[in-house]
Amino acid sequence: MHGDGRQKRAGVNPRGETAATARWDRLTYWPLTIAALVLIVTQTVHVIAQVSGVAEVITSSIMAIIWVMFIGDYLVRLAMSRPKWRWFRTHLFDLAVALLPILRPIRLLGALTRIPSFTRTAASSLRARMLVYGIAAALLLIWTAALAVLNVERHAAGSNIRSFGDAVWWAFCTVTTVGYGDFTPVTVPGRVIAVALMVGGVVLVGLIVATFSSWVMERVTRGHQEQLPAMRADVARLEQELAAAREALAAAEKSTP
Repeated sequence: MHGDGRQKRAGVNPRGETAATARWDRLTYWPLTIAALVLIVTQTVHVIAQVSGVAEVITSSIMAIIWVMFIGDYLVRLAMSRPKWRWFRTHLFDLAVALLPILRPIRLLGALTRIPSFTRTAASSLRARMLVYGIAAALLLIWTAALAVLNVERHAAGSNIRSFGDAVWWAFCTVTTVGYGDFTPVTVPGRVIAVALMVGGVVLVGLIVATFSSWVMERVTRGHQEQLPAMRADVARLEQELAAAREALAAAEKSTP
């Protein structure tokens, strides 16, 4: 705690951010967001259409270029940070996003929360962001997991996940932990994807339920909060009447011979 205070007084950001990294983030935010969207579209076409020849070269090149963009963004921000070890330690998720293609669409979630109606108050903004992140992350997780599992399972011996529709159905059943068992991955990569999807599903469903419960509780208690001034006035009036009754009773007892 004292160390953080000294860092703030010395002008050192606890996360290693600098003015240069802030400018870089503002400059690259939308290009990288658009790149994440292009990545989803390209990956979808690449997997579902089973492209070959020139089309395969094009889609593979686009995905490779976007991968280089994310890696380059991470390295530039690391180079601009001060001190670098603190920035690295506090930005491990950014490293995972840069290295793992399945995580790059998460870049789109930040754009979804930059809607003016979500920034009315701090509480509503936080709740809206959590809800948007939860729902959008669940949909992105299902979509990317379906593409990934279809890519590794479609031609595997003994696999029954042969189409994108089957893969999406499997992803929905897995992320909600329903697990009908009509479609199951048989390869090791497919099962790894399934485990990641189950873990992510538990976290996201919990986030959505918690956010919705918070909203319901706020709506329920809002009416009671509006009634509190009237209830306080009634209590004060009753206390005054009780005090007056006690005084009258005491006076009556004194006057009694």
